[in-house]
Amino acid sequence: MKGKALLWFVLVFVRSVTGQISYTMPEEMKKGSLIGNIAQDLGLETKRFISGKARIYTRDSGEFIELNRDRGVLLVKDRIDREALCKQMMPCALHFQIILENPMEFYTVTVQITDINDNAPTFEKERITFKVRESAVIGAQFELEGAVDLDVGINDLHRYELKPTDNFALKVHNNADGKENVEMVLQKPLDREKQDEISLVLTAFDGGEPQMSGTMLVVITVLDANDNAPVFTQQIYKATVIENSSKGTVVATVTASDADQGSNGRITYSIKNTLNNIKKVFEINKETGEVTLIGNVDFEESRDFQINLRASDDGGLTDSCKLIVDVQDVNDNIPEINIMSKSNMISEDAKINTVVTMINVEDKDTGSNGKVQCYLEENIPFMLKPSTDSFYSLVTDSDLDREKSSEYNITVTCSDEGVPSLSSSVNLTLRISDVNDNEPVFERSSYEAYIVENNPPGLSIFTVKATDADWNQNARVSYILKDSSVHGVPISSYVSVSADSGVIHAVRSFDYEQIKDFQFHVKAQDGGSPPLSSNVTVKILIQDQNDNPPQVLYPVQTGGSVVAEMVPRSADVGYLVTKVVAVDVDSGQNAWLSYKLQKSTDRALFEVGLQNGEIRTIRQVTDKDAVKQRLTVIVEDNGQPSRSATVIVNVAVADSFPGVLSEFTDFTHDKEYNDNLTFYLVLALAVVSFLFITCLVVIISVKIYRWRQSRILYHSNLPVIPYYPPRYSDTLGTGTLPHVYNYEVCRTTDSRKSDCKFGTTSRQNVLIMDPSSTGTIQRVQNEKSILDEPDSPLEVSYIKQL
Repeated sequence: MKGKALLWFVLVFVRSVTGQISYTMPEEMKKGSLIGNIAQDLGLETKRFISGKARIYTRDSGEFIELNRDRGVLLVKDRIDREALCKQMMPCALHFQIILENPMEFYTVTVQITDINDNAPTFEKERITFKVRESAVIGAQFELEGAVDLDVGINDLHRYELKPTDNFALKVHNNADGKENVEMVLQKPLDREKQDEISLVLTAFDGGEPQMSGTMLVVITVLDANDNAPVFTQQIYKATVIENSSKGTVVATVTASDADQGSNGRITYSIKNTLNNIKKVFEINKETGEVTLIGNVDFEESRDFQINLRASDDGGLTDSCKLIVDVQDVNDNIPEINIMSKSNMISEDAKINTVVTMINVEDKDTGSNGKVQCYLEENIPFMLKPSTDSFYSLVTDSDLDREKSSEYNITVTCSDEGVPSLSSSVNLTLRISDVNDNEPVFERSSYEAYIVENNPPGLSIFTVKATDADWNQNARVSYILKDSSVHGVPISSYVSVSADSGVIHAVRSFDYEQIKDFQFHVKAQDGGSPPLSSNVTVKILIQDQNDNPPQVLYPVQTGGSVVAEMVPRSADVGYLVTKVVAVDVDSGQNAWLSYKLQKSTDRALFEVGLQNGEIRTIRQVTDKDAVKQRLTVIVEDNGQPSRSATVIVNVAVADSFPGVLSEFTDFTHDKEYNDNLTFYLVLALAVVSFLFITCLVVIISVKIYRWRQSRILYHSNLPVIPYYPPRYSDTLGTGTLPHVYNYEVCRTTDSRKSDCKFGTTSRQNVLIMDPSSTGTIQRVQNEKSILDEPDSPLEVSYIKQL
């Protein structure tokens, strides 16, 4: 039978203006059978099905159809039974959509299933019995149960045949609803005495090819006469029931009457329906005719019921009527949301109106109960855009920024218009992929770090840190030292930076006295393509260490000369003998100097100022005090640990230079005198003697004048001015001498006079014996002989501070 059906199988392709594709195929086709070339019919290339990941989306049609992407054709996936799929509904069709991605497209496809003659007519009962009184009149009608054929169209029930036809003839007539009533009509009077039981065969034939049939045995028992049949008060009854009504609800009550009396007038009610499971939903009280609900009524499955009722008396006479029950809809179905296609990730630079997800929404209710509106609950950069009826597209509504939100949990809610309204929702998770749109940002606008001088090379100074709001490779930061120079030296010779960690390392050991600070730039660059970067200024401050001892500037310590400070015996308490001047090239407290008297010939005679280094007398000088006084002064800074320097100060306690000349020859220094000292002393005495004899006459003539000059020299208290090396200056500006000093040698204006050029502040006599003529004194003596006068073999040098 199936082989013959394939002979008339025709595939029909229609592409409507709405974009729908329709095919027609018979039921019961084999698996893998070709339905149609969907790619060709849609005007698409086969590779579009592959690249677009074409697939079938269907809601409730089952897995009957499959799509072959490689060939672009539709094939039968599973056996299709039209009767199981659509029952008696005409036409019978499968509806589904073809979904394609990149870009997203969908097409509606309808496959209509045609019937083949694969079901024979059947009766509910194999045997039926009638009790007919012999008094039944010619033309009496006896309703028979009709046959049922699950096929439709030409394959449906076509005709009935009743055999034998001696007493009864078959009469078939159509009702207004299209159903057939089969009746057996008495055409010859019955005679119970001749035949009390008659057996007839009712055969039902369909119109298919080959023709199929079904039979039912009709047994007639001949009774005594019952000449009145039951009669319903109405041929059509109507009632209404609300869906989901509880079991036991009375739907309607039908009534029939019989003019006979006794058992012939006793009426029994029954339901005749054999289809649609009517008897599982309704039942009728055999005696009262009350129709009650015994099953569930669902408007979405059946919107109305047609119940065929029968009234029978005991004599076998019957009458029939129809009860039409309309089912009223209630809002008992929530909208169903189905995801047709979705993306789990979208780039943050996606354009507005980019489709993210496509959904389909359906509500099985009708009217306002089935009208659905969908919306998004959160305030997010997405919107629902309706495409066609019951289809929505979730699209981007504004620019995305992964750094603000890397993931969205989107809730789509759909509500119907029923009262009360029912709704459903679905959650969608969408991740935002990163784009390199953020440059690294340093934690500070600039950095300042400290490092103690004399550091070991390679020491970690501090760390710069930059963060990138992007993700993964786009947020991987590398640190680069930008090219620059400090005092003409490349910055890479001073510091280096770790590319991964941003740790700044010292390349060399720093000296605070050479460089106090420097700055450079560090670039932070991410790993994106193209990379983004930012710069930051880093300033390194060198901290001082107490690595330099104090330097004594005055009195000058030379290897071959003896410098003595003169103190007259008439000096009072607090007399300023001299001042020790020292500097420390360190800075801060490392350069704060203090002066202490370490050793002294007579500790009770002198003291040293702790802060200024001034040496003063602490008591009155007496005749008993030794002429030679040797003081050892220690100069200490305030660093930790402290550093110090020692200076020896020679003091001569005398009223005149000649009186202490012999004493000075006994002064010794820490170093041994040079072997030439004796030679120079002898030479000096010879020169003095020569000059003394030569100038004797002159001395006598100006004796009075010389005496006055001697007095001036004796009481002058020449100023003690510190001596500093030529061009000495504190270039760093951190020591105890913040100014530049110039020096001027002052000598007597006349070789026969003791007048000197000097300032008027802080005067002190200075006695210098320099047999070896070394250092600064040597340069002075090269300009003028030591012995300008016979009685004045010494020259006084004064230093003027400018």
